[in-house]
Amino acid sequence: MPRNTERYTVNGANPLWQLYKTVSFWKVMKNFTVIQMARYCPILSWKNWLYRTFLHMEIGSQSAVALMVMMDIMFPERIKIGNDCVIGYNTTILAHEYLVDEYRLGDVRIGSKVLIGANCTILPGVTIGDGAIVAAGTVVHKDVPARTFVGGNPMQIIKEL
Repeated sequence: MPRNTERYTVNGANPLWQLYKTVSFWKVMKNFTVIQMARYCPILSWKNWLYRTFLHMEIGSQSAVALMVMMDIMFPERIKIGNDCVIGYNTTILAHEYLVDEYRLGDVRIGSKVLIGANCTILPGVTIGDGAIVAAGTVVHKDVPARTFVGGNPMQIIKEL
């Protein structure tokens, strides 16, 4: 099943070369600054406040985003995290991907009580269901059903919980 993304074709140079035709330079600068502050912030409530206030992300109560997590710099407002989640160290959550002839945008939805291990990459257009566990180092390239344990690259269902 393909990820739920919107596709935009471009003409001429690749989309990354045309980056500021797709998103404002000033938005990227603001987002980058806020994300870098949040990546190093040791106080979870402050970090969530930064994400909600300046990046317009939806983050549920009691969710913990660990040190060095990299949120999407271009479109962080397309990331939604439920209640009581743990997002592990150095995870990257993307809501965009720039390819050779097109770019894609997709919402990332992380349910409640989700555990995402360290060093994961979550691609655009993915939904992770409530109560799911994502093993460390996993590339989440498709939806994760609720209450399942997934891992690997390519990601596979390891166990239903």
